[in-house]
Amino acid sequence: MARIAVGGFQHETNTFAPQRATWADFERADAWPGFIRGPELIDAVEGFNIPIAGAVKTLQELGHELAPLCWCSAPPSSYVERGAYEKVAGVILEDLAAGGRLDGVYLDLHGAMVSEHYEDGEGELLRRIRALVGDGIPIVTSLDYHTNLTPEMVRHASAMVGYRTYPHIDMAATGSRAAQLLDRLLKDRRPLYKAYRQIDFLIPLVWQCTMAEPAHGIFALIDEIEQGSQRSGRGASPGGSHNHGIVSITHTPGFPPADIAQCGPALVVYGLDRDAAEAAADRIAAAIHEREAGFAGKLYTPDEAVIEAMRISERTTKPVLLADVQDNPGAGGTSDTVGLLRALIAHRAKDAVIGMIVDPEAAEAATAAGEGALLDCGVGAKVGYAGETPVEAQWRVVRLGDGRFTGTGPMYGGAKFRIGPMALLTDEESGVSAVLAAKRIQAVDQAMFRHVGIEPAEVPILGLKSTVHFRAHFQPIAEAILCVNSPGAHVSDPAELPYRHLRPGIRLHPMGPTKQ
Repeated sequence: MARIAVGGFQHETNTFAPQRATWADFERADAWPGFIRGPELIDAVEGFNIPIAGAVKTLQELGHELAPLCWCSAPPSSYVERGAYEKVAGVILEDLAAGGRLDGVYLDLHGAMVSEHYEDGEGELLRRIRALVGDGIPIVTSLDYHTNLTPEMVRHASAMVGYRTYPHIDMAATGSRAAQLLDRLLKDRRPLYKAYRQIDFLIPLVWQCTMAEPAHGIFALIDEIEQGSQRSGRGASPGGSHNHGIVSITHTPGFPPADIAQCGPALVVYGLDRDAAEAAADRIAAAIHEREAGFAGKLYTPDEAVIEAMRISERTTKPVLLADVQDNPGAGGTSDTVGLLRALIAHRAKDAVIGMIVDPEAAEAATAAGEGALLDCGVGAKVGYAGETPVEAQWRVVRLGDGRFTGTGPMYGGAKFRIGPMALLTDEESGVSAVLAAKRIQAVDQAMFRHVGIEPAEVPILGLKSTVHFRAHFQPIAEAILCVNSPGAHVSDPAELPYRHLRPGIRLHPMGPTKQ
C-alpha cells in the first residue's frame, strides 16, 4: 500500500474570450462540485464522470491510502486571474508540504490553462510540485482532450494520460487509467522513456470529434499500437509486458483559441524501450499529418442553416440539430449571442427551440412574472459580444424551472446541476422558443430541456450552444446536424484569431496559412 496525494485544478482558457476566471468561478458549483479541500473531497467527487472520481475509486480498489488535497474547476473563459491561480496553487503546495510521507501524486488537470502571469498554467504548477516533492516521487496526471501539451508539462510529470473521446464520455475512465499507471510506476520503480512530438497545424474544435474521421482513425491506431505492445510482451521474461515496448500513449488535438507559444496538437509516448517509443511517436505523428486535409468541413451561416433545417424537417419527424459552434460556453463562449436566434425568428421556424441562452436578468424576470406572463425585456446579448443587442419579441413565459436537476446523458450522467433559475420562453409571433439559464452551461444533456418541459426528440429544429459535446446525447435522436458559423467568442477558424504569442511555422488551420 502506498500513500498517494490526490487533487485537481481545472480550467480551459480561451485567451480571446471576454470574461476572465475569478476565484469565485472556482469556488462555486455548477454541474460539478465547487472548490473542495481535504477529506471531504473523496465523497464529494463520487459518482461524477470526472477524472478524479475515476482515479479515487481505482486507487482505493488497489488498496492505496489517499491524502486528499483540493479539487476545483471553473467554466471555460479567458485568462485565470493571478489571485485565483495563486490561491489554488498555494493550497495544493501547502497541503503537499504538510501531508507527511507521500509515495506518489495524482492530479486531475485540464492542460489548457493560461493565467494572467503564466502562459502554461499546468507546466508551472507541475514545476512547483516537482521542486517540492523531488525527482523520486512519481507524478501522474489526467488531461483533457483539448490540452495544449507543452514540453514543460512532459518534463515535470512522470506520465500524463489524456481523454480519448470527444464528446468526453471517458473522463472518469481516464482518471482510472492514470491511477493504474501510477500504481504500475510505484510497483516497477522504473522511470518511463518519453517520446514527445508536436504537430505543425492547428485543428478547429468542431472537426476534432472522435465520432467521425479523421480523429476516429487516429485513436484507433493509438489503441492498436498499445494493444500490440501488450500482446508482444505476453509470455516473455518475468514481468511480461512490463519489460517490453509501449506503456501508454497520449495524443491531445489541442485547444486553438489559446494565444500561447505552445498551442496546438501534440502527443507523448511512454515506454520502457527508447526505440519502440520513438518509432511509435513517429508513426502516430505521420498518420496525423497524412490526414490533415480531413480536418475540415462545412459551416453554415445562420440563414443558410435555418433554411436548410426547415427543408429537411419537412420530410422527417426527427429533430434537425443546429450547432451554434462559436458560442460554445465550453470553449469560452458567452452562451448569449443571438445570431442563430434572430435567424430562426426571421424565417418563422415554428416550434424550433434554442438553448441554453445564458441571461440571468431575463430568467429572473420570467420567474418574477410567472408562467403565462408576457416578458417586458429583451433576451440574450447581455455581454454584447460583436456589438449584439437583446432580441425584443413577444416573449411568453411558458415554463419555469429552478435549475436543479440531474444529468442523464453519457457525458453528464449523474451530475447534479445547480444553474439557477431557468425559463422556457416562446415568441408568440414566430413560434420560436428559447431556453434561458442563469449560469453558463453547455447544451449537452437532454435533461436541460426536459427541466422546462421540452422533449428534445419531439422538436423539429433544435439549436444547441455547443461545438461537439452535444453529439453524445443528441446525435442518436437527430435526422441531421448542421454546424452554424454565428458570432461567438469561440472563433471556429484559428486563422481568424489575432495571435501574438503563437510560435512561428505552425499552420493556422489544416492546409492553411503559416504563422509568420
